[in-house]
Amino acid sequence: MLILADKMIDKERIIQETAEHVRRLTETEGSGHDWWHIDRVRRTAVTIAQEEGADLFICQMAALLHDVADHKFNASLAIGLAKVSDWLERQQVDERDQRHLLAIIETMSFTSQRQGKQVPSLEGRVVQDADRLDAIGAIGIARTMAYSGHTGRLIYQPDGDKETAIQHFADKLLHLKALMTTAYGRKMAEQRHTFMLTYLEQFHAEWSGLR
Repeated sequence: MLILADKMIDKERIIQETAEHVRRLTETEGSGHDWWHIDRVRRTAVTIAQEEGADLFICQMAALLHDVADHKFNASLAIGLAKVSDWLERQQVDERDQRHLLAIIETMSFTSQRQGKQVPSLEGRVVQDADRLDAIGAIGIARTMAYSGHTGRLIYQPDGDKETAIQHFADKLLHLKALMTTAYGRKMAEQRHTFMLTYLEQFHAEWSGLR
């Protein structure tokens, strides 16, 4: 029992140190992929994991590290994954858990899915759903506008062919509900998806001067 308790304490320490490490890396990020996005994904992943019976250590670690390897912050995915691998080595994470975490992080993004990659486990699906949930609903709307301002993207252009914040809903966000892969993730997505539809209806009514 003492050995099991020591292992549990060690995992809690690893999660805490990883959270502090990732917060230092991302606290000045202004594109909507900041520390608070990562923290929300972790908390949502815990909620889903508890409902789905997934490994909480793997889910929390994958949630914390998922953007460290992202192409937005690295010259390539391989370079980003190497950063994650180096951190896991320094934390002396079990080799099997290291491989599991790297496989999740490599395959969970929207881009990876378009390339035909599939997350390798229930834990991967939990974190993927949690990340996608943060892209929809009230938070998703706020993040879309923050990212648009960060990149110079227009809010809306009804007769233009440029990508805009509002166009991003049709291109990606309104498809995410159907891409949830856990039962509880789908349940959480329903209300957030409905909220986005309500927002878009109000937006277009205001844009047209009808409300």
